[in-house]
Amino acid sequence: MKLRAPMPELKGATEWINGEVTKDELLGDKPTLIHFWSVSCGLCKEAMPNVNEFRDRFQDDLNVVAVHMPRSEKDLDLDQIKQVAEEHGITQPIFVDNKHELTDAFENQYVPAYYVFDEEGNLRHFQAGGGGMKMLEKRVNRVLGNNEK
Repeated sequence: MKLRAPMPELKGATEWINGEVTKDELLGDKPTLIHFWSVSCGLCKEAMPNVNEFRDRFQDDLNVVAVHMPRSEKDLDLDQIKQVAEEHGITQPIFVDNKHELTDAFENQYVPAYYVFDEEGNLRHFQAGGGGMKMLEKRVNRVLGNNEK
């Protein structure tokens, strides 16, 4: 996905965990962070406390949606996804993407991966990998700052 590209529709989920959201529900009020993760991804699990802290700190100013992107057949087990989500405190809505429909719409190849959209739903920042939470925070703050103008 290129910067400024519109957020894809959130459709094609195998299942939603922790509630379902639509693109329309995410637009208008506040920016959105969509993060891709997988149960077989060690970096994702290491980064999750940071994502959760981030989610909680910005809860009034930022929508957060998780996307579970399976990396192999073993990652398709819904019970395992739910268990890992619970173990790692993922309380935001989780789009289970066992058919890679949203993954393909985002042209995403990475876990963990982070997409920050402004309140109009345009991509403002993308990053992949376990580190870089400071950069993510900086970009989110920039998008939030744009809201105040």
